[in-house]
Amino acid sequence: MKIKDMQVEELELMSLTDLTYMILKENKKSMNTPTLFKEICGLLEYSDEEYASKIGDYYTSLNIDKRFVLLENNEWDIRDNHSIEIVIDEEEDEEETEEEVEEDETLEEVEEENIDENYEDDDLEDELEDLSIITEEDEEEE
Repeated sequence: MKIKDMQVEELELMSLTDLTYMILKENKKSMNTPTLFKEICGLLEYSDEEYASKIGDYYTSLNIDKRFVLLENNEWDIRDNHSIEIVIDEEEDEEETEEEVEEDETLEEVEEENIDENYEDDDLEDELEDLSIITEEDEEEE
């Protein structure tokens, strides 16, 4: 059943976003927010005051509802009518991979240079030799 053939009572039972969906589906073209809402207000017999007081909430509800998409020309359309194209630039990915490999190799070289298998810290050993263990009894005596 077409939306214009429905009774006002039937339309009032529907949400504004459901009405919007039906309008966009039937018209098969995108529309801006004021035009859509004026059409809905005409169907629901809203006054100009009701239009002015409710259009902000209406716009918010369109933003939240995932069935709709706001196009670059500030018109709303049904999301199903638009596909999302994902473009992967393979050259860019290859460059990044080469840079990552070079970076990993450089890190490995630096790590190898920093590792000395015969490393001994003589100063640390000297400091440890001067230390002694004190028991609680020794501590009480002092």
